[in-house]
Amino acid sequence: MQAIASTPLRVSAFNGRAVQAKASAKSVAINTKVTAAAKSWMPGSKHPAHLDGTLTGDFGFDPLNLGEDPKNLAWYVQAELVHARFAMLGAAGILLPEIGTKMGMLNVPVWFEAGATKFEFADAVTLAIVQSFLMGFAESKRYNDFVNPGSQGEPGSFAGFEAGLGGSGVNGYPGASFDPFGYSKDAKMLETMKLKEIKNGRLAMMAMLGFYGQAAATGTGPIDNWLAHLADPFATTVASNKIAVPFL
Repeated sequence: MQAIASTPLRVSAFNGRAVQAKASAKSVAINTKVTAAAKSWMPGSKHPAHLDGTLTGDFGFDPLNLGEDPKNLAWYVQAELVHARFAMLGAAGILLPEIGTKMGMLNVPVWFEAGATKFEFADAVTLAIVQSFLMGFAESKRYNDFVNPGSQGEPGSFAGFEAGLGGSGVNGYPGASFDPFGYSKDAKMLETMKLKEIKNGRLAMMAMLGFYGQAAATGTGPIDNWLAHLADPFATTVASNKIAVPFL
């Protein structure tokens, strides 16, 4: 409305009424920009007030309004990022070994049976203790960086190795040793890569849900499921599985 009000009026040669051609063109351009920027997870849905498009990968998805509190929203952003990264690693760890086994390059069990594998170099209890220590240390560093951003890169915070933890200055993106290609040094490139990461991470989280469902319904891995579907695409589907869709 301000753009229209501030634009000089001119008289139309057709009917003598004042028209605002320039203002209309401006308002259309502005509306087009706003519409293009406000991408929504569901066409026609309205973004919640607390999701104003400033967050990376913000498509207005918060049907339960869990992020109304700014502190909660900041935590959920970091929680989603960590789960997305774990899901991407997990999906790769499920697919690649199964592909390698199918190609004869590896001989490993399907992912949901891998936990029963016995290793010669350590027993299950030792592995659990070591994993708990390493994960606990990494998670404590991550939490402390969330509570006090940049603190984990301060001199003396990690026995001289802190230079590898404080690079980008953005919470959740340590940069330095975790950014071997130097993407975080370019602000525009960093934003592009952040968006790509969260999109691929969300896809990986959905894929992990699919892997869990496949394992429960078929008792086989995702590659076996895919090959079975390709061999008989009309008979081997989710609808043909009695466990997945019991009412059909």
